[in-house]
Amino acid sequence: MDSKFWQDKRVFVTGAAGLLGSWLTAELVAQGADIIGLIRDNVAKSRLVSSGTIERITTVHGDICDYETMERVMAEYEVDTIFHLAAQTQVGIANRVPMSTFETNIKGAWIVLEAARRNPTVKRILVASSDKAYGPQTELPYREDAPLQGVFPYDVSKTCADLLARTYARTYDMPIAITRFANLYGGGDLNWNRLIPGTIRSVLRGEQPIVRSDGTFKRDFIYVRDAVYGYLTLAEQLSRADVQGEAFNFGMSHPISVLEMIASIIELSDCPRLKPIILDEVKHEIQDQYLSSEKAGQVLDWQPQFTLAEGLRETMGWYRQYLGL
Repeated sequence: MDSKFWQDKRVFVTGAAGLLGSWLTAELVAQGADIIGLIRDNVAKSRLVSSGTIERITTVHGDICDYETMERVMAEYEVDTIFHLAAQTQVGIANRVPMSTFETNIKGAWIVLEAARRNPTVKRILVASSDKAYGPQTELPYREDAPLQGVFPYDVSKTCADLLARTYARTYDMPIAITRFANLYGGGDLNWNRLIPGTIRSVLRGEQPIVRSDGTFKRDFIYVRDAVYGYLTLAEQLSRADVQGEAFNFGMSHPISVLEMIASIIELSDCPRLKPIILDEVKHEIQDQYLSSEKAGQVLDWQPQFTLAEGLRETMGWYRQYLGL
């Protein structure tokens, strides 16, 4: 990464209060960027607030689906770069109430892209898709040239947003790149029904962690600091012809099962004899999902900097301090 690349650049981060958004915003601030962060809800315990980052950025409170707000922000702040991260990210919520997920994840994408198309100061746009956009595949790991064929609500919402980004890139020759990340984890994620935050909280309290599935589902995971590194690496190279309009996978390329992840967390804890409670009640989720990050390595020279143990150790340290344990 270029340490001076972001100096004084006007950067619009949607979903700035989320897990990835808060870490990315903090790093951009540290590198001298002028950040405009979109926040829908005031979450007092979010990392953006607790770290003090929110006091160093311009905050805009609004809905990603409000076109007038998106166009106003981009025009009035003469935005140079957009990181579109805002989304409804919970698979379970998407299954229960799909309409709000479709509204935020699909309509929100075209609203941001259309507003960006109409603002000439915008020089680079990064759109957060997901490994879930691939849907069920006969061949694993997922590679960027695989068809996008989400079936379940969250997966479909990400497939659609991904395709919309490609549409704007190819039709209007816009400087867009798409990220497809593995399952993200790190300090600041307060969605306790997710595997890693929920397991860490239980283990730190000496309680048995709960497994919603049968524990055999395989996933790829990526530490949030490696994800930030991926975003900045990609953004800094978006002027290249072989990067514009392209999608890139980012992950560890080392899938593990849910039970293996829980075992890794327990191993790093003070309660090595804890055993998980397996509910086996998950529906509408794909059994195995994992990525090849070969393209990011070859084209962008990106590689993860943290092992799973290193990422989990830092993450558990954050939660231990947050929970006062």
